[in-house]
Amino acid sequence: MEILGTTLRICVDDLETSVAFYERLTGSPALRFERGGVSVAAVSCFLLMSGPAEEIDVLRKVTATIAVKDVDAAYASLTSVGAQVVAGPVPTPAGRNLIAVHPDGSIFEYVDRNPVQGA
Repeated sequence: MEILGTTLRICVDDLETSVAFYERLTGSPALRFERGGVSVAAVSCFLLMSGPAEEIDVLRKVTATIAVKDVDAAYASLTSVGAQVVAGPVPTPAGRNLIAVHPDGSIFEYVDRNPVQGA
């Protein structure tokens, strides 16, 4: 599996204020979308998330988002070395993703950043 980079996941109370800060910091515009009742803004290497406490509490358990060339290849690699895929692959506005638990208990999101129309 080819890893292309990582995204830092940040759960925030005030998405608008946080987006403005990270846009100014990085000089990059936010890509915004909603997912399962959570408002998301991707700004450069930062993934800002805001929403109901019960949703955010689950999202906080994911250590990082890892960009890969192909989520299907990541799925095959992960399962072959003993990771457990607990969600996905599924399409999202930012690309297909999956959530995997590594044998040490760490939880990661893997995304191929190939946007899916209508997701």
